Amino acid sequence: MRPIFIPQLVNDPFGDPGLYLDFRFEKRALLFDLGDLAALPPKKLLRISDVFVSHTHMDHFVGFDRLLRICLGREMGMRLYGPDGFIDRVEHKLAAYTWNLVENYPTDFVIETWEVDPDWNARGARFRCHRRFQREALEGRRAPDGVLLDDPAFRVRAAFLDHSTACLAFAVEEKTHVNVWKNALVELGLPVGPWLKELKQAAIRGAPDGTPVRARWRDRDGAHERTFPLGELKARVLRLVAGEKLCYVTDVVQSEENARRIAELAADADRLFIECVFLDEDAGHAARKFHLTARQAGGIARAARARLVVPFHFSPRYAERETQLRDELEAAWRSSSR
Repeated sequence: MRPIFIPQLVNDPFGDPGLYLDFRFEKRALLFDLGDLAALPPKKLLRISDVFVSHTHMDHFVGFDRLLRICLGREMGMRLYGPDGFIDRVEHKLAAYTWNLVENYPTDFVIETWEVDPDWNARGARFRCHRRFQREALEGRRAPDGVLLDDPAFRVRAAFLDHSTACLAFAVEEKTHVNVWKNALVELGLPVGPWLKELKQAAIRGAPDGTPVRARWRDRDGAHERTFPLGELKARVLRLVAGEKLCYVTDVVQSEENARRIAELAADADRLFIECVFLDEDAGHAARKFHLTARQAGGIARAARARLVVPFHFSPRYAERETQLRDELEAAWRSSSR
């Protein structure tokens, strides 16, 4: 089964960091970081439901204004997530504008903002267009194991990293795909129908094999119902397939603790998007800037057992040496110790 996401870096590798995840089967997208968004047309920005911001350095947050301008007046709200202090920064951005006429907008665009601390306590605030984006506190909650968003089809987890300020890395994990073998249904004399949704949900949540599943349908002979134990239907009708895992890592200094946290978050990722700012010949400069070299990024990708690595956030000093950055990362990722 195809992954539900189509990932796309927002800019070329020398531009501002950002990852856009478009849904294949929904009019929805996720965005990681809010740098320069000029490359994304309005129709793509209008699909965004959730934005995950690693930290609020300018090249990761300057695009907030463009996103707000495009989305203001739309019916669907938006959720934003970031590290400690993030709500204040969103509030300050909104407070920079005059909102004296927004009560006349036909829709009340709402921004729900969440910030997390290293103990995974989450604080939230709501900003409503029709209330001139005045801050309204939301009830706090926990984000166990760094899970910021738990959707029926996927989850988004975060890890805290050091960039001389708190910086979040993110992993997007599709939940298990459940495929139905239609030939097996025919053998059992069962039709497709709404009852299959109940079956799939029971399988995904790990219900006991003895859980009764009722197949109900109606045909020209009237209404029918048959009951099966979940375990039998799982064995004969369903195929469970692991979903795809994507990871986004940027703006982090090389350290044992950072490397461990990234490798844990990105373990067995199908695709790891990771910053590759400097060549290893400039490792000292990279350390002073709290960024990774290509070799360091490749070593982390190897430790995480990433299946595919996509480097980005190249320093402009290497505008004529892009191939070297890519080759250095590739060599470290594919070294014999992998």
